[in-house]
Amino acid sequence: MTGTYFWRPALWWLIAIAVFLIAAGYWSRRRSRSGFAVILLVLSFTGALITELRPPLGGADTAVLPFADGRDVVITGHVAKEGNPKLEPHGSAPERFDLQLEQITSAGQTLELRSKIRVSVYGNAVRDAPDSPTDDFMPAFHYGERLRMATRLYPPRNFRNPGAFDYRGFLADEGILALASAKLDGIERLPGFAGSRAERWRTQAYRSIMSRVRQLWPARQAGLIDALLIGENEFVGRELLTDFQRTGTYHVLVISGLKIGILAMFIFWILRRVRVRDFASSVATIVLTMAYATLTGVGVPVWRATLMLALYLTARLLYRDRSVLNTIGAAAIALLVVDPAAMFGASFQLSFLCVLIIAAIGSPLLDRTTRPLTAALRNLAATGYDFALPPQLVQFRLDLRMIAGRLERFFGKRLVIPTLSRGGRLLLLGCEFLVISLVLQAGFALPMAYYFHRATLIALPANVLAVPLTEVVMLGAMLALGMSFVSVTASRIPALVAGTAAEAMAGSVHWMGALRISDARVPTPGPGVILFGSAALLLAMLLARRRALLALAGVLALLASTLWICFVPPRPQFRAGVLEVTAIDVGQGDSILVVSPSGRTLLLDAGGVPHWMHSELDIGEDVVSPYLWSRGFHQLDAVAVSHAHADHIGGMTAILANFRPKELWIGVDTPNPELAGLLNEAKNLHVPVVRREAGDSFQAGGLDFRVFAPARDAHSRAWRLNDDCLVMRVGYGSTSALLEADAEKETERRIAGELPRSDLLKVAHHGSATSTLPELLSAVQPRFAVISVGTRNVYGHPRREVLERLERSGVLTARTDLDGATTFYLDGRTATPAALR
Repeated sequence: MTGTYFWRPALWWLIAIAVFLIAAGYWSRRRSRSGFAVILLVLSFTGALITELRPPLGGADTAVLPFADGRDVVITGHVAKEGNPKLEPHGSAPERFDLQLEQITSAGQTLELRSKIRVSVYGNAVRDAPDSPTDDFMPAFHYGERLRMATRLYPPRNFRNPGAFDYRGFLADEGILALASAKLDGIERLPGFAGSRAERWRTQAYRSIMSRVRQLWPARQAGLIDALLIGENEFVGRELLTDFQRTGTYHVLVISGLKIGILAMFIFWILRRVRVRDFASSVATIVLTMAYATLTGVGVPVWRATLMLALYLTARLLYRDRSVLNTIGAAAIALLVVDPAAMFGASFQLSFLCVLIIAAIGSPLLDRTTRPLTAALRNLAATGYDFALPPQLVQFRLDLRMIAGRLERFFGKRLVIPTLSRGGRLLLLGCEFLVISLVLQAGFALPMAYYFHRATLIALPANVLAVPLTEVVMLGAMLALGMSFVSVTASRIPALVAGTAAEAMAGSVHWMGALRISDARVPTPGPGVILFGSAALLLAMLLARRRALLALAGVLALLASTLWICFVPPRPQFRAGVLEVTAIDVGQGDSILVVSPSGRTLLLDAGGVPHWMHSELDIGEDVVSPYLWSRGFHQLDAVAVSHAHADHIGGMTAILANFRPKELWIGVDTPNPELAGLLNEAKNLHVPVVRREAGDSFQAGGLDFRVFAPARDAHSRAWRLNDDCLVMRVGYGSTSALLEADAEKETERRIAGELPRSDLLKVAHHGSATSTLPELLSAVQPRFAVISVGTRNVYGHPRREVLERLERSGVLTARTDLDGATTFYLDGRTATPAALR
């Protein structure tokens, strides 16, 4: 932050670092704590220097930006990152991959470029080996392959709403500043290879594993094995993925810092149980974890977690426990000095928290609970081992021997002692998983709520099942894959074990995910919750190695913060005493938030993506919900669907699930599968459906509503979705807003005849020429208008003639594609855009 907000010449920072280093040496010789503070200043100044010296946009090559304006270009380059595998080889869903540019030709001029872009390819895949069924699931374009294509380049765009995901920044961190699309038959494959040989071997190994998985397991199990083993969740299915997210077990499907920590802990535990020495176990764990991270190739976050875990295991061998935590802290500081902005990223925080929680809370709790008992269960028959243990553990061993003596009459002496010893250790292992899962879920509650708006209330029981089954799947799958290179027949046994465990996990997660309590979503936590949750986590770490009562107090404080996050919603952010109308940026679609002076809420439409765009983006879940959560809304009083077009209704199913509105308003109940599915979801969630028609007038939340469309006879004539959409005026005092959805000429003429004077007009049909007639503008006489429209949409909205019509009428017009989420306040006397207040 220092380097970002307090710019100074680089030489100034260098001089400051040198001066404070000298000061630190002076103070450290006198053993003063002032030296510690000076060292922190040195680290801060070093981070500021690195921040200023770092190239803009994450070091991405900006040479491509002048061409990212939609002009026709011909590009030549090589595949730098392979695309997503395709579930349907002859479907029309795009394959996306990263292309390292070599040349770009525009207007007859060819330039050498080294920028990286992301390409979306549409069309049926053509495989190199069509006779092989496994090739149908591989990317069509492989790493290092050289390609040439004609395309247009555009910069990536964010949805400009508070709380929106920074897609542009995410791509910039990967070195991508432009996007392109092309048809498969328009891509020319060129001879030769470009890129790193090591990366080529890694991608070949990755594809080989996926191909081998499909030979050993049926399709459903293979998808789960891919996700659990190498983090490829393309074949799991959206519904099951959602169940994993609801139950707080999604981490087992991705290669994250959490999974690296759990995997390393299990590897280390297995090696220690087979009596491998501590040093060798630590080294083997580090090597295997690094090899695993290399194979999955998932980038900086996992390598960050792997590095910190390696430092933790190394420090554990060389120093005391307190020094282990100091090593983790030093590693975090070093990473932040190299990349100070990482501190504000979810990946760094989750990776760091994962290792820190296990080391600072989980491990001390195990040291004082299960691990002493595990040690006492070793060599249970050897009485000489009793002298090396504390009296309480000796008594525990004596009690077990007494029980064994009673059982020997029935089962024999040679069977009872080993069974008690191994069974007890297996039971304690389950308890260890329970403790680690508990502290991880409690420690992750705050970042999960802040970044992902999830309160995984059943995460503990779900993880108690999922985590052990994950390890069974991974070990069985690794064994089966290794044996398959020698004998496919012999590998069927571990493959059966892994597949059965994967099915058991999927079944339990699906069952728990279907429970209503599992789908708890929470708004962005307020400052008070963040402070309390952070303080509780720090307190739990500080007290974990203290006396038992203090350690318990720390854990209870952490659990209390978790309960606060899950069950005490923050206060919604709205302006009391005024009517708010906000057009949310949902791209080419509509979503209007209306907030009454008392805080009652109505959401009219929730955006959506037409099916022909083949997008996995859920506008309701990924765009509208984060905006509402960022403002502290956890429930809506009412939602309304204007009509059954995808760009209005597509996101509403997620809104129903996330915000459980008290009512759903609809206009004409058209025979439309999307509307039928939405009404069925409302029925399942016990949301009452209210039909609104022209002529309806009512009050809600201190607001006056008047409905102008659909006409009451709409059910008796041919369907015209746009003209039969829900159009209404919402008023407060002498001010009002006319919300037109996609109304066209016929409806607008009818509305104009009723002279619906309004201060604000939500322009119909995204600014299409089919709407916004001069007679409507003359009747409404709005001061302001807002157009909900997508950037570079294929329809050419808003039309120039509509914009000119609005300008001639003296209407000040805002657009979501240019202005993002746009808010207007109506106080009963006048209407004012938020930007002017």
